[in-house]
Amino acid sequence: QVQVVESGGGLVQPGGSLRLSCAASGTSFTVNTMGWYRQTPGKQRELVATINNGGISNYADSVKGRFTISRENGKNTVHLQMDSLKSEDTSVYYCWVQYITKSWTLRDYWGQGTQVTVSS
Repeated sequence: QVQVVESGGGLVQPGGSLRLSCAASGTSFTVNTMGWYRQTPGKQRELVATINNGGISNYADSVKGRFTISRENGKNTVHLQMDSLKSEDTSVYYCWVQYITKSWTLRDYWGQGTQVTVSS
């Protein structure tokens, strides 16, 4: 069973930085891809960034050059360094974990979400 713990959200001024972390734990599965999505009220959940087992990352165009995703494979932990934050980055950020079960089934799991607010 997968467990996910998110941390690092909060309030920051425009131009500031925040770092989100997500740690996946549990037994009987292998983590494949991890990442972050975000959702604001009235809008669909959208991709922010993902990173796979090989370290290949993928970013939304809106965050390229400002956000950096990294991963500690041995710990199934992913970090999202967010720099040059803008008011439009305000959202609830969700950790996403794609994993493979012992029966070779591909599944995913969502964290509970952490609020990021960019405001002066």
